[in-house]
Amino acid sequence: MTQDVRQWLAEIKTLQQKLSETQKERDEAYASAANWRNLYETEAKQRRTEIRLAQQTIDSLKSELQDLQSLPDGTDRPEAQTAIQQEINQLQDLQALQVRLTDALLECDRLVQALRTEQSAHQQTRKSLTAALGDTVDRLTQARRTRNPDQESGNPGQNIEGSNGINKDGANKPEARNPLLELPLFDSPQSRS
Repeated sequence: MTQDVRQWLAEIKTLQQKLSETQKERDEAYASAANWRNLYETEAKQRRTEIRLAQQTIDSLKSELQDLQSLPDGTDRPEAQTAIQQEINQLQDLQALQVRLTDALLECDRLVQALRTEQSAHQQTRKSLTAALGDTVDRLTQARRTRNPDQESGNPGQNIEGSNGINKDGANKPEARNPLLELPLFDSPQSRS
């Protein structure tokens, strides 16, 4: 009987070892799967970011193409078309035509660059003017607050006036002043730096 018990105990111990090894393999497989999942998610996130950036680039290029296509090109004027056709007819050899085409393409590129520079300058001017307008509104609001602190603080008892132009004391209201004439001088952004 003790032989059977020892055999069973040995069998249980063997099964426990196999179970332990299997659990260890399972844990390693879970860790590996988690690692692969993280790698996959990182790769997917990078691909989504690349796709989003590519779509933005495509949208930007489409917009730029539409802008360039909407520019007047001079071919809608018959006199310009005739002058261009005469100039082409005067060119006899391929070498002269290639030189003229190269010059025209360079001029086109220069004009596109000038247009982009002008658009950039326009955007910068727009931003500067918007900032200046915002600063002016802020200063105007601040000047009004410093001039009339009772009205801004919400003290209704100190500035009560009737609709007939007479204060509660019975005296006439002073004439309204133009707040724009009393604004402090505005420093331009260029003079600050």
